[in-house]
Order: sequence, then C-alpha cells, then structure tokens
Amino acid sequence: MKNIGILGSTGSIGTQALEIVRKNHDLKVCALAAGGNVLKMEEQVREFKPRLAVMWTEEAARELRARVADTGTKVAQGMEGLLEIAVREDLEVLVTAVVGMIGIKPTIAAIKAGKTIALANKETLVTAGHIIMPLAEEKHIAVLPVDSEHSAIFQCLHKEKKDRAEKILLTASGGPFRGKKRQELGDITVEDALRHPNWSMGQKITVDSATLVNKGLEVMEAKWLFAMEPEKIQVVVHPQSIIHSMVEFADGGIMAQLGLPDMKLPIQYALFYPDRRPMAGRRVDFYELGTMTFERPDMETFRGLGMAYAALREGGSMPAVYNAANERAVSLFLGRKIKFLEIYDLIQGAMECHRTIQNPSVEEILAAEAEAYDYINTCRRL
Repeated sequence: MKNIGILGSTGSIGTQALEIVRKNHDLKVCALAAGGNVLKMEEQVREFKPRLAVMWTEEAARELRARVADTGTKVAQGMEGLLEIAVREDLEVLVTAVVGMIGIKPTIAAIKAGKTIALANKETLVTAGHIIMPLAEEKHIAVLPVDSEHSAIFQCLHKEKKDRAEKILLTASGGPFRGKKRQELGDITVEDALRHPNWSMGQKITVDSATLVNKGLEVMEAKWLFAMEPEKIQVVVHPQSIIHSMVEFADGGIMAQLGLPDMKLPIQYALFYPDRRPMAGRRVDFYELGTMTFERPDMETFRGLGMAYAALREGGSMPAVYNAANERAVSLFLGRKIKFLEIYDLIQGAMECHRTIQNPSVEEILAAEAEAYDYINTCRRL
C-alpha cells in the first residue's frame, strides 16, 4: 500500500489522480487539499476517507468541518494545513497540483521530510528551482514530473547517461490560435481561448496554452528538472500532440515518448515509478493517424514564449515576476477586464520594471510576486 497526499485535489490534475486511485487499490489517500470548492471536497472526503483535509480559506474550512463532522477526517486550513500534509509521517508521495506559488513551501517541507514529489505545480520550479532541485539532490528525494511533456523527457532519459543528452525538444500543440497573426487576435474572447484542440485542462492553463506562456513556463521547468541550459531547450510545434517531447543525444539519436493526449498517463507513471502499470483506454492507431507535422513556434505573434526565454536567461527573481504577472493578467482576461493581447503587455511591463535579485530566498520570491501584482493593479487602477 502506498500512501499519497494531493494538494489541489478538486482541480483537473487532482481529480484525474483520484480516478487512478479508484482503479488501483494499493493506493491510499491520506490527505487532500483544495482552494474553495467545499462541495467537491466533501464528496472526496466521503469517498476516499483521508485522515486530513485542508481548505485554503478559513470560511471554506469552517463549512467543510461542519459538513464532514460525522467522518473521522480532520479539517485544517491555509498554508499551515498544507505544511501539515507535507510532513505527515504516513505520507509517502505528495502530488503538488495547486496553482501558483503557494506550492513552494509545502514542496520544500515535504522534501526535507523525505517524501517523494509528484510535481504538477509549474510555479515551484519556475520560481524556486534553484532552491528545490539542490535540496532534493541533497536529501536524495525523487522529483517526478507530472506534466505530459516533462514526463516524456523523464521517460526518454530513463537509464541514459544525462551528460549524453544534448538537446530537449519540447513539443507544443500550438493552442487554438496556431497560424494566426497578431492582427487576428485583437478581439479574441474568453470562450475562444478556452477551446483547446487536444487537451482538457483547467481554465488558467488553457489560456496559457493559447498564449504559449505555458510552453515558456515548461521551458523554465525543464531547465531545473534536467539541468539543461535555455539554448539547449527547443520548442517544436506538433499540432497532433502525439509526441509529448523528445531528447536528442550526443550521437545524433533522438528518443521520443508518444501517446494519446491523456494526463492520466503521466500522473500514473509518477505515482508508480519505476513500475509501469496497465491502463485501460484508447491507443495510438498509426494507420488512422496517417501523418504527424512539426513547425517553428511563432514568437513574434505569441510573445510570451520569447519573454520566457528572456526571463530564464536573466535568472534570479525574473522568472517569478514573469509567472506572477502572467497569473494576474490571465485572471483579468478570464474576468473579461482586459483583452487577450494585453496579457503580453502586462507581462512585459512588469518585467521591465523589476530589478532582478540573484539567488532569491523564498521570501524574496514571494515579494517579487507581490511586486508584479502591484504593478498590474496600478496599471489597471484596480
């Protein structure tokens, strides 16, 4: 029996992880955490019977506590609750699927406590990779990527000598606006941006895919996960989303991981690594697929990717500003307060105003986040 905890259990990754638990009876959920979806969390508590459930706000925790008073589940709240999950004695694997920088502190705490990390929270490595990865190495803790692209790279590198990997080829679907030019994106609606051609994801990450900011965040994450410099991480647009990513080696050979677009595969791979469990579902039919195509990303139209490379090369606290500015801008777009292309303008403005701190502490990373938020709130007079 393997005991797992899930931070972000009511979101897209969290609910799919729980689907895997349903089909594998040697997985036991000992703790769950969510933002404010009390009704969904109550359902999960009653089905999976975790010993601890955490809600982000005091109000949500109070409501959940009343709703599950007849169960044996303890209810906690906020960062204190997330940290309590991270260091639980019975926890073996922590799935970090929360959105935002709130994932940093519990991930650090879990590593220090000797827990395996199944990482689905991009912001943790984007903003604090210089802290997380050396700590994981020092503590001999596995950080297993849950993102489909990073899981693919991880699988391609399995049992290979890492110093023989010359280039990461990070694939991207291109999102719903692939092939469009800047002048065609002026009146994009929220509904347009949420129509991803291949993947079913949460709203924020779906918009990030449409802007290619998500791919920029993945480039940053890949640098830390695989110790690869930015110039050796190449984004390749692959509209069919069958090749999830590739690695080119010193001899010119390229290894790729393929499969249908389904997040349950990388989630399950991380939960059972190094085992590869059977999974029901459709398989790739190459006769039906016929062809696969590849393109260069259009970084003039989709400026977020180019800005991500710039932030990564600058290093220090700049990736935190890039991430935070995008997070706030996407929230405004989803709230219909700004236009699609203004997302790029707000990210660029926040980066231009920031004075980079090299090797920032967690507190300095969080301060950079607050600075980016303040910049955008001032710009929008919020």
